[in-house]
Amino acid sequence: MLKLAILFSGGKDSTRVVQWCIENGYEVAYLVTVIPLRQDSWMYHVPNIHLTKLSAEAMGIPLITGESSGMKEEEVNDMKSLLENLDIDGVACGGIASNYQRKRIERVCKELGVKFLAPFWGADPEEFLRDTINIGFDVRIVGVYADGFDESWLGKRLDYHSFNQLIRICKQHGLSLVGEGGEYETLVVDCPIFMKRIEIIDSEKVWDKKTQSGYLRIKKAKLIKK
Repeated sequence: MLKLAILFSGGKDSTRVVQWCIENGYEVAYLVTVIPLRQDSWMYHVPNIHLTKLSAEAMGIPLITGESSGMKEEEVNDMKSLLENLDIDGVACGGIASNYQRKRIERVCKELGVKFLAPFWGADPEEFLRDTINIGFDVRIVGVYADGFDESWLGKRLDYHSFNQLIRICKQHGLSLVGEGGEYETLVVDCPIFMKRIEIIDSEKVWDKKTQSGYLRIKKAKLIKK
């Protein structure tokens, strides 16, 4: 059985990868969260990244965290520094279409001599999101950064209604339906592999009228019984 570390943000893609790896017989030894020190990281998820601690606890998987400069290319080395000391056979990530991220993670894996897995690479975005809803993921939109979105999207649950809205917006504005260009960010508050769900207790919408973008700042959250 291959022992894996999964690059983890708490969002839909990386959480789907955790479930996929478990269902396909891999040992998920670690979740690895890289915390960028700047908002415009090229590689890493930013909104509410601190909540990966709750996500990891909900799944019962050890979490490894480390900070990154967030500077282009330097942040790749920051990731490598976290991974190189782990006893693992491979690294998995949630990439679907981003060659920028995939190539860099794959390169790090080659340098470390471990296997690289991207189980949803090349997946149809519409099918991926529909499956995410169908298998019982409770996904919330926690950041929007592209034309077509407004403040009402912050905190919105990804369900069939919002999914259809998302399709229309992305087609109209030429956006990635799964948000791989940073168009939007998500947080999974519950899914089949969570032993407890995340309850958001206190949050606020941070909105920039000039750029028409913003994020949901989650100030307080806890795990509750399902």
